Amino acid sequence: MIQKQFITIGLLGAIAVALGALGAHALKNQLPSGLITTDQLNGFDTAVKYQMYHTLAMFLVILLNKDNSKKILKYAYNLFFWGIILFSGSLYFLCTRNLLGAEWLKFLGPITPIGGILFIFGWLLLVFAALKTKKSTS
Repeated sequence: MIQKQFITIGLLGAIAVALGALGAHALKNQLPSGLITTDQLNGFDTAVKYQMYHTLAMFLVILLNKDNSKKILKYAYNLFFWGIILFSGSLYFLCTRNLLGAEWLKFLGPITPIGGILFIFGWLLLVFAALKTKKSTS
């Protein structure tokens, strides 16, 4: 199980770096064409940052749960993963829909905050895990 999680983390991190480079170079060069706006470029950058932050959070969760015994940390890992898919994934498509010629992708707008909520719940589970650990060691 841990090997699969490390592979997932490695892929998510690599994708974040690659998409960050895409945004910083290829997408930024499209600003004069009007196919991408400054707001869309900033939104794309936000997606990359949140993907990387939460990929690192997933790595931390694996290190904290190296014996794979704490269910609450497994849930946090999964919430971070699905938060990346919904939050960052929807932003990538929303911010490049004009460039892709796919205006219909705007339906993804309501999905982005769902991903953000998953991120929040993932972080709160880390708080609960810490509180639970503190009580059991007291």
